Amino acid sequence: MMDITTLDQFKDEIYGVKGTPRRDNLERELETLRIGVQIRNARQKKEMTQAQLAERINKKRTFISKVENDGGNLTLKTLIDIVERGLAVN
Repeated sequence: MMDITTLDQFKDEIYGVKGTPRRDNLERELETLRIGVQIRNARQKKEMTQAQLAERINKKRTFISKVENDGGNLTLKTLIDIVERGLAVN
């Protein structure tokens, strides 16, 4: 019978336990990716293009693409703008 390793056990072994710099960096990067995916899903659910979302928050389409793909340069202010101005119900 094979031993089954959980994702947390795998991350502990490869990146160290929570609280270590390498593991904390991994967790931050994963959370950033999750936020980008959530933004993309919300935009697509509203049948909105990246260009339309960008226009609503006074950013370039390439900025939205970067946020959706890797969370690049996403500040709290910009996240609030995306949610409140970009994805808000009209």
